[in-house]
Amino acid sequence: MKYQVAIIGGGPAGYTAAEKAGKAGLSVVLFEKNSVGGVCLSEGCIPTKTLLYASKLYDSCVHARKYNVNAGEVSFDLPKMIARKSKVVRKLVLGVKAKLTGANVTLVNGEAFIVDAHTVRCAGEIYECENLILCTGSQTVIPPIPGIEKVGYWTHRDALDNKEIPRSLAIIGGGVIGMEFASFFSDLGVKVTVIEMMDEILNGIDREIASMLRADYAKRGVDFKLGAKVVRLEQNETGMQVYYQTGAEETRFEAEKLLLSVGRRPVTQGFGLENLSLAYTERKCIKVNAQLQTSVPGVYACGDLNGVSLLAHTAVKEAEIAVDTILGKSVGMSYRAIPGVVYTHPEVASVGKTEEMLQKQGITYRAVKFPMTYSGRFVAENEGVNGMMKVLVDEHNKVLGVHLLGNPASELIVLGGIMVEDELDLEAFRRYVFPHPTVGELFRDL
Repeated sequence: MKYQVAIIGGGPAGYTAAEKAGKAGLSVVLFEKNSVGGVCLSEGCIPTKTLLYASKLYDSCVHARKYNVNAGEVSFDLPKMIARKSKVVRKLVLGVKAKLTGANVTLVNGEAFIVDAHTVRCAGEIYECENLILCTGSQTVIPPIPGIEKVGYWTHRDALDNKEIPRSLAIIGGGVIGMEFASFFSDLGVKVTVIEMMDEILNGIDREIASMLRADYAKRGVDFKLGAKVVRLEQNETGMQVYYQTGAEETRFEAEKLLLSVGRRPVTQGFGLENLSLAYTERKCIKVNAQLQTSVPGVYACGDLNGVSLLAHTAVKEAEIAVDTILGKSVGMSYRAIPGVVYTHPEVASVGKTEEMLQKQGITYRAVKFPMTYSGRFVAENEGVNGMMKVLVDEHNKVLGVHLLGNPASELIVLGGIMVEDELDLEAFRRYVFPHPTVGELFRDL
């Protein structure tokens, strides 16, 4: 069987590339060993946001009196939350399959193996291709903590399917995944402890914003242990014993459950990648150019596999660029304005440079910042909450970075991304009429 494009991996990068190539009239085969949608759809972005919305709604009902609403006795049903999460995932998976069918993509369910740059083997069949796009995604890192093999820890996948609320939860890793689960479980009344090796949570996010979010959750009862390294784990009759070091001092605490969220790494084993003799970067990631082309002609690496930006929306854009290149279009990938979002309550969103990046690079800048309470809409909907908008500009007022704390940061950050990507100055948005009252009109007041 011969195809113009063969794609390994049916996550955001894979199914995007398949649909786009198919709609362009190319013959496409997509290999996926599990279900289309990948980690993002099945056990990542969508399931976590479904559960986070439920916990946010519950928390809002619990604190409804702030808005003079008497909600009465409020409760939640975790098994039914999990069931709804699964229903949402199934619905969206069917939607992706329908798109692929509509684009005339051949979907092969099974483990693909690369024979060479133009040959893939799957389920005993041989598939030939002119172009090969690799989109195998990433997997959870399991840290080599002494005793970890003897305790019943959770990964994010386990936490998403858990149907019982633990009394207490220890989360190793205060990054995006760790903080989103801290938000979910703390909203449901679980005593949460976050252990982070760095001296602040959300490494890579604007430090001031990260600190404000941490302070907010600390007020709600989440315990943060920063600059702390977990040195061993033990399980006894009463629970999980977590031993950690801060400096030379070793301390321990107990938790009923343990969640690992120390990061993810590209999936590079088990599908014949070694048969391609690809060039790698100093960080041992597959080397790609702006068109996502590897060192082997006709082979592309998109999404988490290339290690540039482990985000679903980055993967989607990379896949589009790769297919455009196959179609003969001259376009390159820009990473200047890749937004990052933490779907906590309140949300955090960031795009472009942070103050820490600019200081390290020796770039002159100034920070324009003000509370979200400058927005009438925000004040009306967020009783007792301040939030922050921070915009970093150079000496010509060109926007270098935008950082937000407060709902709906995830929706607003695209405006900041436009400013960064198109290298706009602070005057740019004043040309437009924003609806009032909205939180977004804050951009017009910069």
